[in-house]
Amino acid sequence: MSKRTGVAYVVTTTRRHKGRTYHSHLLRRSYREGTRVRNETLGNLSHLPDSLIDIIRRSLKGETFVPVAEAFTVTASRAQGHVQAVALMMKRLGLASLVASKPCRERDLVMAMVAARILAPHTKLATTRWWHTTTLAEDFGFPDADEQDCYAAMDWLLARQDRIQKKLATRHLEEGGLVLYDLSSSYFEGNACPLAKRGYSRDGRHGTLQVEYGLMTDDRGCPVAISVHEGNTADPTTLMPEIQRVKQDFGIESFVMVGDRGMISQKAILSIREHGGIDWITALKSVNIRALIEDKTGHAAGNALQPDLSLPAAWPVDERNLLELTHPDYPGERLVACRNPELMMLRGHKREALLQATEESLQKIQARVTAGRLKGRDNIGVQVGRVIDRYKMAKHFERDIQDTTFSFRRKTADIAAEAALDGVYIIRTSVPVVRMEAPECVRRYKSLAQVERAFRSLKTMDLKIRPIHHRLADRVRAHLFLCMLSYYVEWHLREAWRELMFADEDQEAQETRDPVAPAERSLAAKRKASRHHQEDGTPVHSFQTLLADLATVMRNTCCAPVAGPNAPSFSVTTTPTPLQERALALIENLVV
Repeated sequence: MSKRTGVAYVVTTTRRHKGRTYHSHLLRRSYREGTRVRNETLGNLSHLPDSLIDIIRRSLKGETFVPVAEAFTVTASRAQGHVQAVALMMKRLGLASLVASKPCRERDLVMAMVAARILAPHTKLATTRWWHTTTLAEDFGFPDADEQDCYAAMDWLLARQDRIQKKLATRHLEEGGLVLYDLSSSYFEGNACPLAKRGYSRDGRHGTLQVEYGLMTDDRGCPVAISVHEGNTADPTTLMPEIQRVKQDFGIESFVMVGDRGMISQKAILSIREHGGIDWITALKSVNIRALIEDKTGHAAGNALQPDLSLPAAWPVDERNLLELTHPDYPGERLVACRNPELMMLRGHKREALLQATEESLQKIQARVTAGRLKGRDNIGVQVGRVIDRYKMAKHFERDIQDTTFSFRRKTADIAAEAALDGVYIIRTSVPVVRMEAPECVRRYKSLAQVERAFRSLKTMDLKIRPIHHRLADRVRAHLFLCMLSYYVEWHLREAWRELMFADEDQEAQETRDPVAPAERSLAAKRKASRHHQEDGTPVHSFQTLLADLATVMRNTCCAPVAGPNAPSFSVTTTPTPLQERALALIENLVV
């Protein structure tokens, strides 16, 4: 028989037997015998791994395989996925055109610093080191930028702040809508900045130099503008400039300003009334609430206000946690009294715990004085003062300090008077009832929690606005404005990724639930929180862990090792997982 020569190939056959599927991989060759074409089985490859069978199959079709190290070398691997997600959201928001209508190096640097603040908040010097570990510097087109370039871009950005904020206001604020405003502070490193002053620290860093900044948002908590003030500025003094900004710079003549009880004071309300077209929603301080109860001249459908908001029996029981009334001390305004039983129990329990802790510490001091181990009014006073300052219960104790004796007792009447107001708060508003009913007023006041959430993100969780190292006042202003723009992008990322994170997706329920009762998460959100996985088994993420997951998508720079140091290179990007693809798709589908 003549020597057989023909094309070899791999044949895969499939058969089913008793409910099971079997695959066979045979190495065959076709050859011609006279006028007929025959097939010959050369071997059974079924015992080999599938990957090796695939290589044999492709090799017989003409592909050439060489060792990986001889084919190409990976010269660099940089994280790309999280940079791609943030850049995609910035593009979706049109952030570049908000910052400047024409491209320039400064605009590109600002965009890169916004992205870097979201992904890895560092000092400007550290940022210029960090972004080379990712694709950020390459994607934004400045591989050689240093910290001085960043400072110059910040100066350029600050000069455009008013124009940028006006564009944001045009996009997110509307005539007759709500404007949320609150103030916070952050401490300084160093003492050279003229904005650094000692004032009331919201960080609990008493005695440190700080700067204050006010954040303005729409009714959803989306940031619109930020203002920077010296560290000892009182809250109400920052309000009127912001109102004038909305009216004059943003061109909105009629709106509702929402602020807390420390921000919208009685003096501020008198100033607001002079402008016209501006309504407000705020809350009464506890001293004003106590005056209302003791005065007994309030009116709620002809009934005086009681601490428990008790109403006639004809009123439904489920409405007794909310009561609208008027009072001659607040002409032209509506007061909405609310009573939260759970908040009442929480505050009562906390007060009692602090009272007991204070008593235990004071009893120890009393025992030392009685035993003669502690003498002198000054020495005893210092020890008592430390206890009182620790638990903040000075107003609830009477103290008698002598050179050789010390006694104390609770002010039971004052404690009872304070306890009567536990869980009670009163919303104060000038918005007419035809425009906003009482439950809606409470919801809108509670929407200030969105601004508080923004402050938490800016200061601690994500963007880490502090500590502040800049010495020049304008650099501090530019730094804070840069952080606000970063939060603007982050806010929209969080909205887009709600279904992937522990966030509650049922936002419409907030508009119909009881405004006074504690917020209740939807069943779907509770399931995510308890299982830590989606229905399909996908893990539920926080914002930071989702970014970290996206960062596993790498851009690998490769080249042929035998072609020399100047050989052309090419990039190979990690294939994204279904979760990563979904995260990018949600950004594309977000309605801005």
